[in-house]
Amino acid sequence: MRLVVAAIGRLKDGPERELVERYRKRADQTGRRIGFRGAEVVEIRESRAQEIGKRMAEEAEAIAAAIPERATTIALDEHGESIGSAKLASRLGRWRDEGRPAVVFIVGGDDGLAPSLRDKADMRLAFGAATWPHPLVRAMLLEQLYRAVSILAGHPYHRA
Repeated sequence: MRLVVAAIGRLKDGPERELVERYRKRADQTGRRIGFRGAEVVEIRESRAQEIGKRMAEEAEAIAAAIPERATTIALDEHGESIGSAKLASRLGRWRDEGRPAVVFIVGGDDGLAPSLRDKADMRLAFGAATWPHPLVRAMLLEQLYRAVSILAGHPYHRA
């Protein structure tokens, strides 16, 4: 099963991109040993539309095009479910065991996700009530994916 982070915008070179890439590589290496075919980040160009609704719709269309058929989708949303690392690992393991081809984590742009995309997601996930900058959200998400596959692999990282 593939682990995909589909995110609006491109991270600039710097410490945030390096951190995202470090955790992506770790999740990829650990995950391959237990049935995950890789971890990847798909960066989607921000819409340049002037009107917010049009911008969100264009970004939702671009994200939808990046989602493989039959993939499980998880929208990062401040009103979503806040779950612990072990529960996330359990869900990933269950989806892997069910033969899902991919789990796609969706990170919207500055205006958020269009309701048409957000409401279709299989799950909505929140990293607490705080508003986080997009580069940090990506880093936290990739760290949690690494932690989840580490838990599934029986690696002690999750206790750190």
